[in-house]
Amino acid sequence: MPRSLRALFLALLPLTAALAADSHPEQRHDPHEHASLAAHEHGSAQLNLALDGPTLELEFTSPAMNLVGFEHAPRDEADKALVVTARGGLSKPLVLFGVPTAAACQVVRQELEGELFEEEQTEALEHSEIRATYRLDCAKPGALAGLDLSALFEAFPATQRIQVQLIGPHGQRGEELDPQHPRLNF
Repeated sequence: MPRSLRALFLALLPLTAALAADSHPEQRHDPHEHASLAAHEHGSAQLNLALDGPTLELEFTSPAMNLVGFEHAPRDEADKALVVTARGGLSKPLVLFGVPTAAACQVVRQELEGELFEEEQTEALEHSEIRATYRLDCAKPGALAGLDLSALFEAFPATQRIQVQLIGPHGQRGEELDPQHPRLNF
């Protein structure tokens, strides 16, 4: 993604987050509890997308509770298995985000971050989040008309809504997706 588009995307995120907060006053939080909109609201996640020609960049952020069912350091083998399963699901963005196969996209960069993925964790771990970033290059970007997040909602059923911020060929907008409305059109 060109540096100017990335800078615009990052600069607009606080504005779009503020607009989303105003459109959902019932979801506001105590500002002393968390600094950003729904930064840690169980059941909610955020997806930021930037589509620039053949390049699609995605950033997915979610409380670990939505993805593994807990936020503490894994306490036993069952907890560790849930972390491995979540990592495996997040490692397949073409499936997870329902990228149309006709667009012939390839994952060229992928990063998974979160305290639960670190080798050494502290027992004091709480309010853990997981962040996944991806860069896809698509050979046929004209076929990239949207995404279907049905697989994400199925893989992580504790995720009940995703606040989406999109910068694409038709401008910038925000949208909320949920299991009944999992489709995002570009």
